[in-house]
Amino acid sequence: MANRIPKGRVARGRKLGMLAAGQAARGATARLSMIGRSERAREVLAQRSTLDAAEQLVDVLGAMKGAAMKLGQMLSVLDLELVPESHRERFRTKLAALQDHVEALPFSTMRGQLEAEYGSLSTVFREFDEEPIAAASIGQVYRAVLKDGREVAVKVQYPGVEKAIKSDLRNLALFAKLWTSMWPALSGGAVIEEVRKNLESELDYRQEARIQHQVAEQYRGHPFIVVPDSVLELCRDRILVTEYLDSKPFSHMKTLPDAERNRIGELIYRFYLGSLFERGEFCGDPHPGNILLASDGRVGFIDFGLYNRMDAADIEFERQVARAASERRAEDLYALLAARGIIDPAAEVEPAECLEYIWSASAWNLADEEVTITSELATGALISAIDPRATEFSAMRHQLLPPEHVFSRRADFMTFGVLGRLVVTGNWHRIAREWLYGDPPVTEIGRVLAERASA
Repeated sequence: MANRIPKGRVARGRKLGMLAAGQAARGATARLSMIGRSERAREVLAQRSTLDAAEQLVDVLGAMKGAAMKLGQMLSVLDLELVPESHRERFRTKLAALQDHVEALPFSTMRGQLEAEYGSLSTVFREFDEEPIAAASIGQVYRAVLKDGREVAVKVQYPGVEKAIKSDLRNLALFAKLWTSMWPALSGGAVIEEVRKNLESELDYRQEARIQHQVAEQYRGHPFIVVPDSVLELCRDRILVTEYLDSKPFSHMKTLPDAERNRIGELIYRFYLGSLFERGEFCGDPHPGNILLASDGRVGFIDFGLYNRMDAADIEFERQVARAASERRAEDLYALLAARGIIDPAAEVEPAECLEYIWSASAWNLADEEVTITSELATGALISAIDPRATEFSAMRHQLLPPEHVFSRRADFMTFGVLGRLVVTGNWHRIAREWLYGDPPVTEIGRVLAERASA
């Protein structure tokens, strides 16, 4: 790939506009071609159309990195049912390239960022491996050894990525057009606004370093979870230095036996969703590239650029909604949402529809039973919640979720998608009852944590 990222608004806008137009034209052509064709022809055309779309997403969004690629990373967690079931794994693999296999920039391009902050690398590092161990939407990660012998991971922002992201954020209308051409329900609105408000915070590596240090302190000595600490004195605006975690990636976790995957799944669920109710804060970027399996068996979590805190009143609202929904108290649920302004009392939304809509999206952790989460299950829930082409729940989809809750809903769906890719089984509702009702834990992990908390 070229050694530079297009930064100007016009240049990047042109790329996005061409991509959006290509997606729309491809979809229209495929639909016209399907008229009068057999079901087999429709399947083949749909397959060809969506795989072409996936390849174009990888090429364009991957090369742009920045905000455009962050959108692609969100999509790569979920299988959005755009292809026949028999071809979904191939489609997911294409999109996963945006998440796990980003093409790295050469070290000669990245060296300037490091030397601008540290001067000669030898003044800070005893060893510095010039081959990146990870490449993501905003920066690349290298393995290094400090002068004092500590092994560290060094995340370095791509040169010019700050300007590129700001250009992307000014092109939100084109993002909306891009998303509309593929998934109309995701056009503009809360998802794009959430990206706009939170993505710029990812550029501030000093802030991320402080947050990661705080979270690492919270989990220090934890029996099941590890968060590598940041090396604050070496972090800069565009460079993040953290402890190196000897670990295996998410792809390895997928190969483990059922019992081990279920254990990891419970820890992912507790880390990303339980933390909101237990500490009033949570990481808003659940995806496989941020989850590692440490050599000692603990599950490691990294990347705290998207981190949010919620007011106690908002957390209590989320708790009350979850309780009313799980108990199927339709009238109470409707009253909660109406009082919050989420449902317009003048809209044609009945309490029963409100209840079933929430169950369609969240049955996996509302139902008091064991549920095996698959990608298809996670995708179906997302489509049911947001797809305007479906007639069911059409009135509910026009209701407005307040900004303070958009971030947590994104975390919910992304966590669900991650668990689906891992294919895990558990009674997620019984785990959640610990923070929704204050119930005693029913899992071994929960009991160990409860004993630790009371010690």
